[in-house]
This record gives sequence, structure tokens and C-alpha cells, in this order.
Amino acid sequence: MKVLMIPQYEKRRFKVQKGISVHEKREKENSKYLWKKIGAIDRKSDAYLFSEKYHLFGLIDEIVTFADGTMAPIDYKFSTYSKTVYKTHRIQILCYCLLIEELFGKTVKKGYIFYIRKGSKQVEINYNKRSKDQILKSINEILEIIQNEKIPPRTKYYNRCSDCTYKNICI
Repeated sequence: MKVLMIPQYEKRRFKVQKGISVHEKREKENSKYLWKKIGAIDRKSDAYLFSEKYHLFGLIDEIVTFADGTMAPIDYKFSTYSKTVYKTHRIQILCYCLLIEELFGKTVKKGYIFYIRKGSKQVEINYNKRSKDQILKSINEILEIIQNEKIPPRTKYYNRCSDCTYKNICI
């Protein structure tokens, strides 16, 4: 999107629309269950965060605070959990951890992904120096792609292409 300047129109995608409706339904029906389940004492919903320092922005489904003052992002995925967390999901939640750490000035030790298709599966992602270094490396690699206007190679997992906005123009 940043190299070719072609918007992805993500909101038009079925999974995104379905995820939004499921998120809204859960917010109305049982708004406190999941974050109380992990021991949070407070939360902020739909938090839009932006960092010039890290060149990141995101709309975080929920940010929770724990009794010890630490914070954590929660991201809901309209997807089933299949024994592993997708790399893209892990990177997203770790970027959210980085944003919270910088913008709230709070310690972040973990983030949560709730897979909400066909039930609910909670996955905890640890945030530490090693994962932070990995995220910073990924950010630099992405910035290099944008600055050099270099289109990244196609994924080797072609089934992911079926729901991609750029599948018809990807190399």
C-alpha cells in the first residue's frame, strides 16, 4: 500500500466485516468477561495509538491494566486457533505492546489474542527485550521497503492470497 500507493480497502473484506460485527456483539453481551478472566482491573476499548518514533499506528481492540500497574493489549481475531499463532498476529500484538509502552509509559509484559471463531481461545504472547528487538528489526525492514520503493516477494503460503487485496498485482 505504501509503495504502490494503492489502498487496500480492508473494511470491504468479509473477514474484517465479520470480525467487526462479532466484536460489537461481544461488547454488548458480555463486555467484562474476557478481561476479568485474565485478571485485569481496568480497560480501554478501541484505543487508537500513533507513534512517530516507531512509525506505527493502530486501533487496539482493548488495552487492559492489571493490579501491579502493568498494561497489555488485547486483539480479537475472527479466526480459529490452529495450534500456532500466525506470525502476522504475533507481530501485530507485539507492535501494540511497543505502542502502549511508549505512549502510556507503563511496563508491558504480555499481550493477548482471542480467537473467537468457533468458540473462544485465549493466547498469551510474552513481550520482553528479545521480542521488542525482533519488532524493531521488522519495523526497520518495512521502512527500508517503503523508502526504497521495493515490492516485497510474494508469500510462499499461497492460500493466504485468496483474501488479499493485492493478489491480482502481486509479483
